[in-house]
Amino acid sequence: MKRLGIMTTGGDCSGLNTAIHRIVRGATLRGWHVFGILDGTDGLCANPPAAIRLNDMTLPIENARLAGSFLHNGHAGAMNFETAAEAGRVKQFNKRLQDGLKQLKLDALILIGGNGSLSLAWSNRETYRDLQLICIPKTIDMDMPLTERTIGFDTAVQQLTSFCDQLMLTARSHHRWFVVQAMGRDCGQLALHAGVAIGASAILIPEIKFDINNLISHIKNAQTDYGIIVVSEGISLRGHSGRPADMISRKLTAAGITNRTAFPEHTQRAGDTTAADRILATRFADCALDAIANNETYVMTALIDGDVHTVALSDFIASGDIVRDPKIPDLMTSNAYVSPDNPLLSVAHDMGIYIGEKK
Repeated sequence: MKRLGIMTTGGDCSGLNTAIHRIVRGATLRGWHVFGILDGTDGLCANPPAAIRLNDMTLPIENARLAGSFLHNGHAGAMNFETAAEAGRVKQFNKRLQDGLKQLKLDALILIGGNGSLSLAWSNRETYRDLQLICIPKTIDMDMPLTERTIGFDTAVQQLTSFCDQLMLTARSHHRWFVVQAMGRDCGQLALHAGVAIGASAILIPEIKFDINNLISHIKNAQTDYGIIVVSEGISLRGHSGRPADMISRKLTAAGITNRTAFPEHTQRAGDTTAADRILATRFADCALDAIANNETYVMTALIDGDVHTVALSDFIASGDIVRDPKIPDLMTSNAYVSPDNPLLSVAHDMGIYIGEKK
């Protein structure tokens, strides 16, 4: 009888609880014992490890739709790879992780995380050498290579779309523009998808250069005197500092365009999980359990051409744009960005949305 552990790491999002619930249900039907590790690596480092036995009633199905992680993702300032790197104690930290895994006597661990968590898992793969490591991709940024979707992205798009829908009503009432700052770090997928969904007047993302004067002209020449400008948090404006939405807003104000800024912030990581994210979480959970049954390890579940498969973590690393992590020395993360041939860019352009100086 296998002993399976589940751990969620990094930022939370909608769909984590669905994935946890489906893993528990599928594993239980296989006759496996399932343990949830609380607070990610923080809980794994505790002595004894902070873990609970999971069954169908631990996380009832009616609560599986909720946002956040039932297992929590760690305390602020607790020991993790970032704080261990700052203290020069990465080796000691990895040893504590190994000890925690041994105490739990796990045969396999399902790690649900973003590109930082998966890159860390690969770079510190010796930590997991005594068990099977299966990773499930989740992030609202959708900045992970080798998978067409990540858990949490669809719900985040819906959350941001709903936020902008409400702003559009007050924008119309007051003849003004709203500059809405989307999450996404250095990837513009969230801003692009939500911007197209709401019919934004402009979408600014890190991957496409923009000209502030062309943006201003586009807004002044618009057929209406109100609307939404979606700005990804990863954009920059030469010679200016501060929050991207504020920088764009100041330029619009200087040009005589009445506007306000709006920051949906962590509401994008909340909200009841959409059907699409629930289905994806269920498919990833089933794929992860099959991988364990097939004795796979160091793999990630991925949606490719509509089908769900496992891909090697080594391929995940090799397929992305490798970027040095600003917080963890020597860590290189594997990233994906909006491709220049992304069809949504052409759709946005054809719909009269300013998306920058796309060739």
